[in-house]
Amino acid sequence: MAGTVFSVLLIASVAFAAHGGEGEHSIPWGNFALRVLNLVLFIGVIYKFAGSKIAGLFKGRRAGIKQELDDLQARKETAEKKLQDVEQSIANLEQEKEAILAEAKEQGEAIKQSIIQKAEESAEVIRSQAKVSAEQEAAVALEEMRAELADKVVEAAEKIVQSKLTKTQHENLVDEYLTKVVLN
Repeated sequence: MAGTVFSVLLIASVAFAAHGGEGEHSIPWGNFALRVLNLVLFIGVIYKFAGSKIAGLFKGRRAGIKQELDDLQARKETAEKKLQDVEQSIANLEQEKEAILAEAKEQGEAIKQSIIQKAEESAEVIRSQAKVSAEQEAAVALEEMRAELADKVVEAAEKIVQSKLTKTQHENLVDEYLTKVVLN
């Protein structure tokens, strides 16, 4: 309130100085005092009835600003924590990526070894089948050669027998073998 009175007096002195000390216009000090008193009473009445509300308004505003600052600080801390979590998860993503790649490589190697093993087993089966098939073909070819050789031996024997045996010797030989075959 003292500040208000000081302000009013300051304004009044500025107004007095503005007239420049001319002698013809003097300040009516009585009228001025009544106006100052009227202003002081008006300010006093406003302070009496609305002073606590005005002070509460400024206190409430101060408390609101403080609360907003506290909320902003809490939000900032929450955002920083979330940022750290995101940075940590990004770092974890790199580690997870490396782990996934290593696991995929291991699985690829295992699949590769499995394929190679199956191919070797299949090759072994094919080799054994080819060996058996070759042995069978060789046996068949040997039998064919024996049969052909036997036919040629029989032909040669027939030629030799026909050239050396007479007809009577031949018939005796045939009868003798027929008798052996029938008796056995």
